Amino acid sequence: MDDLELIKRAKQGDLSAYSKLITIYSPVVERFAYQMGNHIDDIPDISQEVFIRVYRFIDGFTHAKFTTWLYKITLNVSRDFKRKENQHAKRLQKVLNEPGEGAVQENVQLIREEEDRVLHECIQELDDKYRAPIILYYFHERKYEEIADILSVNLSTIKTRILRGKGLLKKLLEEAENGEGTING
Repeated sequence: MDDLELIKRAKQGDLSAYSKLITIYSPVVERFAYQMGNHIDDIPDISQEVFIRVYRFIDGFTHAKFTTWLYKITLNVSRDFKRKENQHAKRLQKVLNEPGEGAVQENVQLIREEEDRVLHECIQELDDKYRAPIILYYFHERKYEEIADILSVNLSTIKTRILRGKGLLKKLLEEAENGEGTING
């Protein structure tokens, strides 16, 4: 059974078709969400929220490509999680600035060092306008036209952002390799 048939059956309320869509597309959603800078522990929650939204709004799905729609949803859910994470980080920083912060900060640093990889860190340093197109193009093998549709910008903008983003990423990787900048690898 192809994707269009699964989508059609899912729209009609077929839960097994919906379940198959989840099975097929979960790895794509999870990988994209991680590459967009979400914490590895948040990926299951993000994936769940993406597929809840797919379930809620599948009746309104009319796009020619299901993956384009799915990437848009994942991007929006990732941004929502980032906003929540930033709010949480501000509260955490306030707590860490109180007496007795040293041990907690050391543990936080150890966790970061274990989880982060140099490339992932460099990608995260890119501005979102460069990060998303780079990830979609190089790691998800999306075409320029689809990326433009996912991000709701015109094609020439995507081409420019990928070109500039690639240059910025190259510079960040070189700095990380030389032990310069904010990344020490």
